Amino acid sequence: MPIQVGDRIPEAKFRVITAGGPAWVTTDEIFKGKTVVLFAVPGAFTPTCSNNHLPGFLKNADSIKQKGVDTIAVTSVNDAFVMNAWMKASGAEGQIEFLADGNGDFAKAIDMTMDISAGGLGVRSKRYAMLVEDGVVKRLSVEQEAGKAELSSADALLAAM
Repeated sequence: MPIQVGDRIPEAKFRVITAGGPAWVTTDEIFKGKTVVLFAVPGAFTPTCSNNHLPGFLKNADSIKQKGVDTIAVTSVNDAFVMNAWMKASGAEGQIEFLADGNGDFAKAIDMTMDISAGGLGVRSKRYAMLVEDGVVKRLSVEQEAGKAELSSADALLAAM
């Protein structure tokens, strides 16, 4: 069953690029004792993700943080090098954390995968946005239509906060 409001984020690891190279970061390190907005995209550098979803969170980062959010993060079933390149290309460095879920382990753990192998993309994460307080999901919006970033947009999240 997919993660729901009131559920605790499961233990998982993401890969990130640090000054020392690739490193692991755990869900506890990301969520414990913090208020976090996590949004997920099916793929870095893909049209809806790059032209609509990510830019909305980047544009609204200050407004979101003014609502008491400590961290804004994005995850995708991509490797850490692609996520790092996307962060730099988007100008989001220092404002949004980019969490690589290369094998889709986190997406599987919260039952938010979709199989888009027919389009050559394999198993990816569904598009969603969640507000998490100290590891517990407080708000969750999952897109129902491919190519849409409306329910899970930064504007929709801000309006609900």
